[in-house]
Amino acid sequence: MHRGATRPCSLDDREWIYDELRWQEVELAILSGKIVSGMGNFSYWIEKLHEHYLHKTGMKLFPGTLNVQLDEPYTLPNQVIRLERQEYGGSVSVNIVPCSILGKSAFILRTDANEEGRGHHPRTIVEVATDVRLRDHFHLNDGDVVRIETFDLGAPE
Repeated sequence: MHRGATRPCSLDDREWIYDELRWQEVELAILSGKIVSGMGNFSYWIEKLHEHYLHKTGMKLFPGTLNVQLDEPYTLPNQVIRLERQEYGGSVSVNIVPCSILGKSAFILRTDANEEGRGHHPRTIVEVATDVRLRDHFHLNDGDVVRIETFDLGAPE
């Protein structure tokens, strides 16, 4: 299964992020795709569960996502941030992947159902959330091509 254009990194271009009081080396996956209109489902849930998303991401997310149609399916990395359905008394668990879009820190949000291929979106769609409405902030329209850099934290130590 394709996990984006994961590329080996040399020592000169390794990316590092801070994770739970320690520095950890990460793999970069570069995704590219076209913006498409979404269904609006995540906007409701981000607003309703804003405190949970703030706790998980450290960011007050704008209530909505930018949907990006990739050329190939994207499979989540081994380590993701999880919002479990039991945490908020719901029926859907969400995977949260740190990323960057157009240089802005963001997160890919994907439900377990979508990751398993039985949800509303195929694995060729990623939904990106951040603290602003990305369409307005970057003047984006359906059909525009964007690049997303994801950070695979690898196996836990």
